[in-house]
Amino acid sequence: QVQLVESGGGLVQAGGSLRLSCAASGRTFSSSSMGWFRQAPGKEREFVATITWRESTYYTDSVKGRFTISRDNGENTMALQMNSLKPEDTAVYYCAARSVVGGAPALVRTEYAYWGQGTQVTVSS
Repeated sequence: QVQLVESGGGLVQAGGSLRLSCAASGRTFSSSSMGWFRQAPGKEREFVATITWRESTYYTDSVKGRFTISRDNGENTMALQMNSLKPEDTAVYYCAARSVVGGAPALVRTEYAYWGQGTQVTVSS
């Protein structure tokens, strides 16, 4: 059974930093893209960042230069380092992984087969 478990969320002041982690079990994702999405209250779940199996990275414009996605294939984990946090970054953050091997960067939620349960990130002003 595949599981993705996020950790590292919390409450931080604007300008602060948090590091989210995603631990995968049940299968290896070293040859598949993984990503982070977020959902703020009353809004749709939106793409944040993705990292391909070749470790190419892509970000939504609002987090470029502030967030960094990374992965450790040996540990089957992924991380999102979030710096210079803003109140508008407040959301539940979800880890996701594709089931297909290789492939183009995945920026759309429907391209992901596996999801974590989410971790809350709250940025106070």
